[in-house]
Amino acid sequence: MENEDTDICEIEISKDEDVKRVIAQHPCYSKEAQHKFGRIHLAVAPKCNIQCNYCDRKFDCVNESRPGVTSEVLTPQEALEKTRQVLKEYPFIKVVGIAGPGDPLANDSTFETLDLIKKEFPDVTLCLSTNGLVLPEKLPDLIRVGVTTLTVTMNAIDPEIEAQLIGHISYKGKIYRGIEAAEIMVKNQLEGIKLAVEAGLVVKVNTVLVPGINDKHIIEVAKKINELGVFIMNVMPLICQAKFADMEPPTPAECKAIQNQCEPYVQQMRHCRQCRSDAYGLIGKDMSQMSEERRKVIKLDMDKKMHSDEKA
Repeated sequence: MENEDTDICEIEISKDEDVKRVIAQHPCYSKEAQHKFGRIHLAVAPKCNIQCNYCDRKFDCVNESRPGVTSEVLTPQEALEKTRQVLKEYPFIKVVGIAGPGDPLANDSTFETLDLIKKEFPDVTLCLSTNGLVLPEKLPDLIRVGVTTLTVTMNAIDPEIEAQLIGHISYKGKIYRGIEAAEIMVKNQLEGIKLAVEAGLVVKVNTVLVPGINDKHIIEVAKKINELGVFIMNVMPLICQAKFADMEPPTPAECKAIQNQCEPYVQQMRHCRQCRSDAYGLIGKDMSQMSEERRKVIKLDMDKKMHSDEKA
């Protein structure tokens, strides 16, 4: 391993007890936590460095609930103010994450935002989702700003299959397409995940199930990420849009069957709701899309639950 990689891997970001606490309070990493703790997504990252064939990013849409959608893109200062308001009003929210609407690592605003959040709220868990294209080179910055949980969307480890899922990538000032783009993508994702795990981050891999393309291949992804030390895997059903708008999505039974095949190799997240880039609250209960009255009901319920847990 080269010196640059060694420097990354020698950074120790957390101890065992800290990791256990982070997992126990992260609704995406713990099935039990989803009912007790919430998260807020800050939509500060509009630019993306790849074009997936199933991705359609809409920045101003209030009627859809899926990744890549947000009602507005925030500046870092606006994101900080929103975090202040949400954490004050809803103390059960323990995780602050950036998941788009583009790729967080392709946006300088991501790191400006995380710097601000960490300085004002040192006890929150900082989370980030990425396609992993520039993860190896951006990992030191993630560690510097305090990210402890990381999600990488990885749909294939075979470039021939990956090439069917992406239109192009923009990497180091050049546009790549086809198998060349896919080879760069897979190589960087694998290297980035390996370095992130070695650095102490708790890593989740999201894999979009696309029938007829990667459905028979996902188990190979599971085996590989098991070797790399990934904590949990999230097999997500294709949302048919963009170039894949005319495809048939997988059925719940098909998703479950593939999760069952992957379970022996890596823990499966089965409670994902494919959240918006500006979602906050509990998984499956996106308060950004609720009326004020409904938010008050949830706040009251969660306050009662927190007080009950404290007494127990």
